[in-house]
Amino acid sequence: MKRLRIGDIRPDIKQIERRAFLRQSLSLGALTMLTGCSLDNPAAPDFIDRVLKGMSHWNDRVQAAIFSPTRLAPVYPESAITKPFPFNAFYAEAQAPVVDGATYRLELAGMIADKRPWTVADLRKLPHESQVTRHICVEGWSAIGKWGGVPFHVFLERIGADKTAKYVGFKCADGYYSSIDMPTALHPQTLLALDYGDAELPRKYGYPMKLRVPTKLGFKNPKHITEIFVTNDYPGGYWEDQGYNWFSGS
Repeated sequence: MKRLRIGDIRPDIKQIERRAFLRQSLSLGALTMLTGCSLDNPAAPDFIDRVLKGMSHWNDRVQAAIFSPTRLAPVYPESAITKPFPFNAFYAEAQAPVVDGATYRLELAGMIADKRPWTVADLRKLPHESQVTRHICVEGWSAIGKWGGVPFHVFLERIGADKTAKYVGFKCADGYYSSIDMPTALHPQTLLALDYGDAELPRKYGYPMKLRVPTKLGFKNPKHITEIFVTNDYPGGYWEDQGYNWFSGS
């Protein structure tokens, strides 16, 4: 059998190293020690990919196990707010979707008792809270902003969501999609944000509504939400399906 050289799989290793959640952490020696297997195998790149996915799923389970529904993310004075708060998405700011608030309807699906659509006016009739919290991006930067809106646990109770379900998923007007675990959805700081600062949520930050989850990384905060669903089937996410850790929180 032809012995596989490191040079033969280097392009595959480089591709794996580019993944944000494993940058600078890939070690061929560690992989072989963890598995007891050799890289003398033409299928080694696929094998490495499976091992890394297994490590990611293990990280998700550990983070979920240590998550506390009562531990709060830090809050800050308004004097600490980052100005301007940065725009961040997988597209340029000028490409942010334009959503007509007059015709907007939030659709509901899955394990929910009352699936009637919600207008922006309907959402604004629910209890409102605000928070000044830090947005932490997987790219290595952070920013503090003030968000206002409906506590997500209040909304889930109002629509009769099955709180024993595993996941809450989101679909968005910009093509983005994401999901979180139910305990995080019920966390007291998880917010359906309708405002930024003391004004209506602007287009660049996710009008008419975004999810604000200060206990998770920024990519777990979808913007321009058009549908919320509750399910026991793993929904994945835009970045999660490309290799990012799914839980991505504390």
